Amino acid sequence: MQRTVMTRREDVVPRWHIVDAEGMVLGRLAAEVAHVLRGKHLPTYTPYIDNGDYVIVVNAEKVRVTGNKFEDKKYYHYTGYPGGLREASLRQVQEKHPERVIERAVRGMLPHNRLGRQLIRKLKVYAGPEHPHAAQQPQELRLGGKSS
Repeated sequence: MQRTVMTRREDVVPRWHIVDAEGMVLGRLAAEVAHVLRGKHLPTYTPYIDNGDYVIVVNAEKVRVTGNKFEDKKYYHYTGYPGGLREASLRQVQEKHPERVIERAVRGMLPHNRLGRQLIRKLKVYAGPEHPHAAQQPQELRLGGKSS
């Protein structure tokens, strides 16, 4: 008789992956990163457990988008005050805080609950090629057929 093995939080041993975002399309990158953060690439995937891996994204400033999204895509933020709706284009956000573009794209592809908030903490995004996680010995992650 076979038994279904359910992964427990104690059994999870996360690994570290590194992705070079240079020249990659934003949405496709975010979808694959969310997949790894969630743990769907593992045979032990359990929907309600955080059994995903850590992902480091470098060169966030060199990510690209298709079409006219640099000008047409808008990010909105409400300050909480009357008339406090703020708007910024993708180009403005990319110039000021390139990490936020990837973080926001990945966050939108994760569950919108406690599990999603726990998973997003495993994402580390850096604008340039340098990162402080060498001690974790991250492995290169291949996305979409491109060697990262």
